[in-house]
Amino acid sequence: QVQLVESGGGLVQAGGSLRLSCAASGRSFSGHAMGWSRQAPGKEREFVAVISWNGASTDYADSVKGRFTISRDNAKNTVYLQMNSLKPEDTGVYYCTAGPISNVMLRKRGGSYWGQGTQVTVSS
Repeated sequence: QVQLVESGGGLVQAGGSLRLSCAASGRSFSGHAMGWSRQAPGKEREFVAVISWNGASTDYADSVKGRFTISRDNAKNTVYLQMNSLKPEDTGVYYCTAGPISNVMLRKRGGSYWGQGTQVTVSS
């Protein structure tokens, strides 16, 4: 059974940092683009960041550029999201996604696989 399991969420003050992890199991995702999306209360899910299968290419939402960094370790089947200079508007449930598609397509519609999400709350 294929699973994506997120961890690392929590409560942090504005200006603080968190590192999210997404561990994949059930198959290798070394050939898949992987990324993160988030959903704030009362809002639609939105793209945050994506990384190509080999880590050579990344893309970010304008709202997080310069503050968030996505990375991956294919040996561990894991993708990470380092979040710095957090703002209250970064609050939401963060979801990991993966798919055998390009970064552009994963950004546009998400991947074939989704995790259950991890809550991030940034207090002002």
